[in-house]
Amino acid sequence: MLYLDHNATTAMAPEVLEVFLGAAKQAFANPSSSHAAGQAARRAMDQARAQVAGLIGAQPPEIVFTGGGTEANNLAILGLAEALSAQGAAGHIITSAVEHHAVLRPCRRLAANGFTLTELPVDAQGQVAIATFVAALRPDTRMVSLMLANNEVGTIQPVAEIARICAERRIWLHCDAVQAVGKIPIDVQELGVDLLSLSGHKFHGPKGVGALYVKENTPLQPVLTGGSQERRLRPGTENVPGIAALGAAAALAAQDLNASFAHQLNLRSHFERHLQEAIPDAVIHGLGATRLPNTTSVRFPGIKAGALLIELDLRDVAVSAGAACATANPEPSHVLVAMGLSPEEARATLRFSAGREHQLADMDRAVALLSQALSALRQRRETQ
Repeated sequence: MLYLDHNATTAMAPEVLEVFLGAAKQAFANPSSSHAAGQAARRAMDQARAQVAGLIGAQPPEIVFTGGGTEANNLAILGLAEALSAQGAAGHIITSAVEHHAVLRPCRRLAANGFTLTELPVDAQGQVAIATFVAALRPDTRMVSLMLANNEVGTIQPVAEIARICAERRIWLHCDAVQAVGKIPIDVQELGVDLLSLSGHKFHGPKGVGALYVKENTPLQPVLTGGSQERRLRPGTENVPGIAALGAAAALAAQDLNASFAHQLNLRSHFERHLQEAIPDAVIHGLGATRLPNTTSVRFPGIKAGALLIELDLRDVAVSAGAACATANPEPSHVLVAMGLSPEEARATLRFSAGREHQLADMDRAVALLSQALSALRQRRETQ
């Protein structure tokens, strides 16, 4: 199979799987236990915490392990809101119209419970304009949640510039970096964010484990109640094998991040150039914006993405019609609609997301098989 759906998930790297299995065998004890076996599990977690922190330029105590990116986003948004409410300051929240549902839905829940919410529009490239953000600010704005890179189109948002504005006004800033970590260089100090979410399965780690960066002195309350694990912010016995593997994936990503970035950017440029040559009416979204190096969102006029996806699957090519977690949703992509596409145009769009294991020949094969699949669909339509 030619797997071009890395934004949905990635396979565990062999080195990461080895760490996962080793921890499952050797670090099986409860890391809260005081005996030697428990402390061995604790050391495995400590190492992983340092590895994750190293990938994003944080300090190990600032890393809180979670059950994935969705939980990290919920802890950041709902936990910060709880802390602000406890201080008697609900106030105003800003996010964008192209956020993942793991951000939009918690924000909308808060809007139904005392907070006010602004969802910023984006331009045709999927990017929030600084002027639009500044215009949305209010005296009671307390929190901003803005993704670093969009999961469907790959557009990178001006988070660092927005962070500077937030810092000047003492507004807390959460960044959903689930789709960006492991793909592009990230330093939380340079970004200037207070909270940042990541998830292991997006960069060759295991599913079901992620982390939230919590800058020192950021007010945060737990969303779940229970034990005192993870600085009392995420109760429950820790998933030591998953956490150890997350650390290994972070170390692996940090080791070759610049080389991997350059390689994937070359793959994307090659793919898009040959795609436009072979299929002239294809429309690539976000061409004018800075994007993730591996992501191409492309519209095929007059074609239903679902039918094309099936044709590609029959040819052993795996792609996506958008966010994998929304495939059961009959509604068009909220990201593409926010960028100005009609529902019909959004439903004619596929996302191709390559990985570090691919080569230029894989991109050529993808274009050839895509051309075949489109021809088959159009021929079938003409004969009906």
